[in-house]
Amino acid sequence: MAPSMTKAAPGTTGKTFFGHPRGLATLFMTEMWERFSFYGLRALLVVYLVAGGPDAGQGGAGHQGGGLAMTLATATAIYSVYNAMVYLLTMPGGWFGDRLWGPRKTVTVGAGIIMIGHLTLALPGQASFFIGLACVATGSGLLKANISKMVGDLYNGPDDPRRDGGFTVFYMGINTGSFLAPFVIGTVGQTVSWHLGFGMAAVGMGLGLVQFLIGSRHLDPRSSRIPAPLTAQEKTAVLRKSLLWLVVAILFYGVVVATGTFTLNWAMVPLTVLGLLIPLGMLVRIKRDTELTRAEQGRMTGYIWFFAAAAIFWMIYDQGASTVQAFGDAKTSTQLFGWDFPSTWFQSINPLFIILLAPVFAALWLALNRRGREPTTTAKFAFSLAVMGLSFFLFVIPMAMASDGTKVSPLWLVLIFLLHTVAELCLSPVGLSVTTKLAPAKYASQLMGVWFLAVTAGDSITGLLSIGGVDLSTTGVVAMEATLSALAGFAVYMYRRQITATMTEVK
Repeated sequence: MAPSMTKAAPGTTGKTFFGHPRGLATLFMTEMWERFSFYGLRALLVVYLVAGGPDAGQGGAGHQGGGLAMTLATATAIYSVYNAMVYLLTMPGGWFGDRLWGPRKTVTVGAGIIMIGHLTLALPGQASFFIGLACVATGSGLLKANISKMVGDLYNGPDDPRRDGGFTVFYMGINTGSFLAPFVIGTVGQTVSWHLGFGMAAVGMGLGLVQFLIGSRHLDPRSSRIPAPLTAQEKTAVLRKSLLWLVVAILFYGVVVATGTFTLNWAMVPLTVLGLLIPLGMLVRIKRDTELTRAEQGRMTGYIWFFAAAAIFWMIYDQGASTVQAFGDAKTSTQLFGWDFPSTWFQSINPLFIILLAPVFAALWLALNRRGREPTTTAKFAFSLAVMGLSFFLFVIPMAMASDGTKVSPLWLVLIFLLHTVAELCLSPVGLSVTTKLAPAKYASQLMGVWFLAVTAGDSITGLLSIGGVDLSTTGVVAMEATLSALAGFAVYMYRRQITATMTEVK
């Protein structure tokens, strides 16, 4: 998009981007192309992993064969671990931006690593696949942790009236990229060549990187500064510890490989365990900090409820690209009004609903607030979990219908993703807001990072279940997950007064 020629808002000189600083256009486009590449890979990942195997779809649009012929259980575990690591790595990504490189350089390096990762995925072979996946996760962690901070740097502090609107525009970039990706990358990857699809994701990230470098002159100078640079002694200590852990890992896995006992579980199990232990460790460390006031301690008690609820939510929500997508590929008709389409297009439904419904929910909360009837944070979380549970209860119906080999209508998946979107809009933005409200002053930034680790925790649970042999694609397990989500929502609602009481002045 070109910068608008409207009159500059207060605090802005020259041309603007729809009334916002021109640097927002640079960050909008960077995030759009990064999400384009990320969600393109997300749409292809599970379908590619099972293609050619027993759980792959047969016939119809986009089943050209190839793929890695894995079982759905293995594919789900790999997808879950990958998604968990993307969000887990935002913590060290933020550290690199704050202490070593500064946000702008960290985003540049992250985008470059993402592009290299997709190019590596474009090469045939399992080794290149896993190396590429690791690169994409690493680069995403570096970029995701810093680009939002750069958006904030464009404005004159938290009280700048344009700030919330700027983040809304930025959020639309995320959803634009994620909406378009399955149509472009998904179609090419599924119907022409898997590796060409991965290559197109690299091109998308490359375009984002080029325009970021060209447009970076419009960014605030703070984006190039290192907020808390490491001292020489700290750099030496970090380097020494990093090398020590690297040597330990090389020796350990060298022995495992040499003895012929290495399997994927040797890599996935430690990562999923870390994905659970690190978020829990962060919460325990903050909660037990003796420097916190009694009020801050109480707020952290309430926050742990929200974190646990979010982990359950993301555990089910992220199966939209694994369990639900695999069902869409193998057991759902990909014909509508006589027109055949690739199953990867199902991944565009959720971002489309977000684009359509996000303004509706924002207006709804404002209208209810003016009437003094806006639901509390706990009520919104409880409703979100109930709706998420309902989505998987409904999922059981088409699963049962398809048990005899019948392919069900794609409208079932449209309904499931609609419910996912409604649940997301009642939890994800609300969770970000409550995190800023409940965070102790000492941990204002760190707790925001912990909030994203709820995704890591949820996906790690899914990964461990898949690794442990639990078949997440059976009606029994889907019904159990739906029940868990509904019960969690009921518990949050029933204990809403106790939770609110710990939050002191926050609703």
